[in-house]
Amino acid sequence: MRRRLTTGGWFLLAAMVVFGFGGGATWAARPEARLDTAWWRADENTPPESGPYHGLTLTSQYLTMRDGVKIAVDVYLPAGLRPADKLPTILDQTRYWRRLDIHWPASLFFGPLDEIRRIVEAGYALVRVDVRGSGASFGQIPYPWNDGEVRDGAQVVDWIVAQPWSDGQVGAAGGSYEGTTAEFLSFNRHPAVKAIAPMFALFDVYTDIAFPGGIQLSWFTREWERGNRIMDRNRPQEAFWFARLLTSGVAPVDGDRYGEERARAVAGHRGNVQIHQETLTLNYRDDVSPGGICTDRFSPHTYSDRLRAAGIPVYNISGWFDGAYPHAAVKRFLTVENPGSRLLLGPWDHGGADQIRPFDKTVRSRFDLIGEVRRFFDFHLKGKQTGIEVEPPVHYYTMVADRWRSADHWPPPARETPLYLAADHRLSFAATKDEAGRDDYHVDPRAGTGSLSRYNALAVETRVAYPDRKHRDRRLLYYQSAPLPGDLEVTGHPLARLFLAADAPDAQVFVYLEDVNETGEVSYVTEGMLRALHRQLSDAPPPYRSPAPYRTFLRRDGRPLQPGETAELVFDLQPVSYLFRQGHAIRVAIAGADADHFRELSSPPTKFTVQRNAAQPSRIVLPVVEP
Repeated sequence: MRRRLTTGGWFLLAAMVVFGFGGGATWAARPEARLDTAWWRADENTPPESGPYHGLTLTSQYLTMRDGVKIAVDVYLPAGLRPADKLPTILDQTRYWRRLDIHWPASLFFGPLDEIRRIVEAGYALVRVDVRGSGASFGQIPYPWNDGEVRDGAQVVDWIVAQPWSDGQVGAAGGSYEGTTAEFLSFNRHPAVKAIAPMFALFDVYTDIAFPGGIQLSWFTREWERGNRIMDRNRPQEAFWFARLLTSGVAPVDGDRYGEERARAVAGHRGNVQIHQETLTLNYRDDVSPGGICTDRFSPHTYSDRLRAAGIPVYNISGWFDGAYPHAAVKRFLTVENPGSRLLLGPWDHGGADQIRPFDKTVRSRFDLIGEVRRFFDFHLKGKQTGIEVEPPVHYYTMVADRWRSADHWPPPARETPLYLAADHRLSFAATKDEAGRDDYHVDPRAGTGSLSRYNALAVETRVAYPDRKHRDRRLLYYQSAPLPGDLEVTGHPLARLFLAADAPDAQVFVYLEDVNETGEVSYVTEGMLRALHRQLSDAPPPYRSPAPYRTFLRRDGRPLQPGETAELVFDLQPVSYLFRQGHAIRVAIAGADADHFRELSSPPTKFTVQRNAAQPSRIVLPVVEP
């Protein structure tokens, strides 16, 4: 449960090498007072609550699974643990090396991460596992979160509860890949697993990471494959030449002094799936790649009935700039309504290290994420009254207002407020009476969102920032409102409804919601996208609950465009809670590409025609929360 939970393995090395082996430092500026400090912290300068123990011990070993595959496991226990002491356990299963092997003398100065120390000293055992086919574990990865890996989780829990230090209760937590392993662990319905906290993690593989809006997020799959390949070969020097001076890669288990077992395990990883190459062959949700990859096969939402049947509380945590994962957290929360489940949405990037601030510098987050997760597990694993048991189940952060808010449900009550595309690039609260209004847009294939976007932090150790978008918007078709007469809070899931024609049989449409201040600076708020091929909405029962319009993304529902013929596209933007200040203007920008992240169509359109008339009133609908 590192504070910064990156997805590409070599990026973990980068974080540790460049940022001091701590995982919590970032490129951010010094934090300001309070900001996103947790609502339950009376004083942000008060040190986190200390636990009953001081110091910790670490041992590691192989566990042999039912099929003979050996899994590398680290066990952290409080120092001074007495034979009579029994502890609950937090299980963290990772694809990205459970621990680095740091060379001497650097090993004299860098011990376990502070997050690990805080968990263990609070009276928990912490077990970290290299999932099969990764790190120092044997086996192969035919696809992420494969059946063998999921079954291993149950067997690891069997081993945990048989240990003399275990009290028989296990919680699972982690971010990104590790958050999904926690979710898949629950599908085993092991009686010892009492609660899980999947943080900054997907729920529907297809829409949350592989194909948001049906458009391939190829930058991520390429970088993720590259990072995994470096880790699978245990060659950190391929990422940074100086890495070999500091580490030999993943740590071997105790007793493997010369790393011979680790070398044999790594040799077996050569057969691991190359996920980017496989996804390049996919378009629809039900497509199957030449290597047998189908996204729903390893998507948690496919098995959500098992999580509901497990009946355990789930803490869903994400940030407004966490790729497409804030919607993932919402979908999981709404779909799996187990007693005690919670939803937390903060002003964060992937991993929650940074707080992103409109019209200002990104700063290091003040939110005590480890403390919040500890409150959750202290109640559900130890029975302690932490206050979380009487709080509303939903907490979210309203940007610009810089306030935490709570609710009994998501989304909170809001007034659906349309803003219509109008003449002269205006955005109007009043419906147009124009009978023939339309705008032509010559698609710029170079348009993009840069290298510091919400998607970059999914795979690299970087801050998220959207510098003044005024320059980027020159490549886009945009519409802007008059200055607002008063503050306007948008909380929930904005909706784009566009009447659009293209000069090709398919198109990729990106919509950005932006804030324009009095000086003309343009700040990013949120975004959504849709491949026109997938525009068909469905009346079929959806596989999960969501405030967004439902479409299947199945091959049978694909609808190519008729070039030059107007089609209606309805799609959601990523959820957000944002305060537009009085005197600011709201801007909606439309693009036909995000060349920095999404794969271009083989025959992309060169022109869009956007209708904005009484018969076909293109608009964005904002969920406005009344003051």
